[in-house]
Amino acid sequence: MKRDIIQLFIEWKSRVNRKPLLVRGARQVGKTFAVTEFGTQQFSRFVTINLEESPEFKSVFKTNNPQRIIQELSVLKNTDIIPGETLLFIDEIQACPEAIVCLRYFYEQMPGLHVIAAGSLLDHTLSEIQLSMPVGRLEFCYMHPMSFNEFLQALSEDKLLDYISTYSFGESFSEAIHLKLLDLMRYYIFIGGMPEAVKAFAESQKLIDIERIQSSILTSLKYDFAKYGSKSQQRHLISVLNYVAQNTGKKIKYVNIDKEVRSVNLKEAFYKLEMSRVVSLVKHTASAGVPLTTHLNPDIFKAFFLDIGLATHLCKMQLIDPLNILAINEGALAEQFACQQLLSLATSFDEPQLYYWVRDEKNANAEIDFIFQHNNLTFPLEVKAGKTGTLKSMHVYLLEKKLKTGIRLNTDTPSLGEFTTKVRSGTTHAEITFKLLSLPLYMSSQLPRLLSSF
Repeated sequence: MKRDIIQLFIEWKSRVNRKPLLVRGARQVGKTFAVTEFGTQQFSRFVTINLEESPEFKSVFKTNNPQRIIQELSVLKNTDIIPGETLLFIDEIQACPEAIVCLRYFYEQMPGLHVIAAGSLLDHTLSEIQLSMPVGRLEFCYMHPMSFNEFLQALSEDKLLDYISTYSFGESFSEAIHLKLLDLMRYYIFIGGMPEAVKAFAESQKLIDIERIQSSILTSLKYDFAKYGSKSQQRHLISVLNYVAQNTGKKIKYVNIDKEVRSVNLKEAFYKLEMSRVVSLVKHTASAGVPLTTHLNPDIFKAFFLDIGLATHLCKMQLIDPLNILAINEGALAEQFACQQLLSLATSFDEPQLYYWVRDEKNANAEIDFIFQHNNLTFPLEVKAGKTGTLKSMHVYLLEKKLKTGIRLNTDTPSLGEFTTKVRSGTTHAEITFKLLSLPLYMSSQLPRLLSSF
């Protein structure tokens, strides 16, 4: 299966001032597969070491001498490791913090050797590491579950992907193609973007094995909880995990999760799940422009699950009728889908972060699902599960922030129009004129390209 991140690896390979690359992401999002695919295709020699499966290799990294490390690995793996010809892949590197530290010496003393490392709980290790971190001597990149575009490629629907990737406003949009893409999107909502589940569906076009695979993945994620602390902390993690899956996109209030548990304990659970990249926290910002962190309130946030397929499985939504999936819990599913696609748009070298805006005032509540940044501009983005829906919150936001363009993701065909409407915000009554870029949810990936076009 094709993964977009492999192109990033190819660019990294030929960079003059290349540094060892550390791939971060949740369990089973395809890190090992992507690096292996890249290594076998782009190098004459590919050497991989898994420090969880083969803990005996940990002792190799007790030295800071990269030549000695390579010498020992060459003997143990019975192969030559040659700079310029070999990709050395250190998998599950979080199991050996000394190996992370050693990466700096590869950069300083053996810059010609291509080294990639990956791990599923790297953020925990990096935050707790007691050794000297190789600051400035590493590159990081972030990997997510498969996007809807990658899902289409896995199903060999390349023509559909080409169609939406070349569409321009002003052109007619085929209703038949639109309906087919909506159907495939609904399958994606059930199956999700975890590579094992997508691969099983792509090979058999059957749904029977998907639930078993999803259950296995969730079990492995929960197995990691044992590494996070006491049994009570593990219970908090499971409570939060289940709550997020069932309350996607809702503002988090700790009292709604468990009245018997102190908020500080639940806050810690969210922090650990975010570090594990099992949940994504979308935080409130009052900023009208970049940087969006200027008026950030980290205590006001909503949470989204790692993968929409895993979330629907946790919610006990069976794979019976995928084509009618949006009829159930439709708003939350549409928002989870949008969140997952928007995260995949982030530059792989940047820590992915999404923001939203909410105002809780008597008789003046308003919420924008996401604040989308493109270049140095910001846009309110609303998500709708159907073709229609009011945009009152967007109108208020555009008025208060003095912005001229909004974005809507829904299940209608794409459109771009200019509208004039009357807005009431508190005691203020005004008329605004704004542009509305409206795209079907499955075209979320085209937002940057289409925003640049007008």
